Amino acid sequence: MDLLQKTKELCKFYDIKPARSKGQNFLINEEVYDKVVESANLNKNDVVLEVGPGLGFLTAKLAQNVKKVIAVELDDKLASALQTGLDSRGVKNVEVKNENILDINSKFKIQNYKIVANLPYNITSVFLRKVFESEQKLSLMVLMLQKEVAERIVAKLGKMSMLAVSVQFYSEGEIIQYVPKEDFWPQPEVDSAIIKLKIKNEKLKVNEKDFFRLVKFGFSSKRKMLKNNLSGGYHISQTEAEEKIKKAGFNPKIRAQELSVIDWIKLLGEF
Repeated sequence: MDLLQKTKELCKFYDIKPARSKGQNFLINEEVYDKVVESANLNKNDVVLEVGPGLGFLTAKLAQNVKKVIAVELDDKLASALQTGLDSRGVKNVEVKNENILDINSKFKIQNYKIVANLPYNITSVFLRKVFESEQKLSLMVLMLQKEVAERIVAKLGKMSMLAVSVQFYSEGEIIQYVPKEDFWPQPEVDSAIIKLKIKNEKLKVNEKDFFRLVKFGFSSKRKMLKNNLSGGYHISQTEAEEKIKKAGFNPKIRAQELSVIDWIKLLGEF
């Protein structure tokens, strides 16, 4: 039985009607599941936090390779179906939590773990921010994201964004593989990508609050030059903003999307 047929039968059996509004598009390509597992560099001592486990196809593969899987599923029916399926197969090292993953910092106390997630596209930015702000020790994330979002995260100079700077501040990212929309059921409107984020061992030595305040001001208006945005954000004259930018070693006509994380840190030294 192929994964599409199996997925449809399980949904029918458990009376699960995939909701587009919740980002419930089930992956039906076995090879992509295997690629996700391979990308996570798993070993028998790993604890994996799986977000959006759905019907448990990936969950079962993860469980075979690690010490423990904590599978977080918001949907009541899916969580129940997942638990039933794992019990029927005698899988003992998976803990199913019927919770909202956005409560990660208050409800999930884990150390030395990895995240594997098929994230609903509408919570990607919020989820990443909460994970990076957490005090819990995380080493790696392998995420299935909307193709456009994945490309924004790994953007280079000239195409940087607030999201790119925020993620690259904490991690090093690479797109592992693109996944066409045809590999999901129901079929979404966009293609996806597997992205791997290696968390930096040492945080950059900078005041994070001040850093992200500067970056937020810098990206406040995409069409404007950086000096205009910083002038408005810090309530200083454009001339003063321009002088600070020049003093940091940058062209006064530069735009926010042309700066790397290190560049923003240099600029912060003048603010």
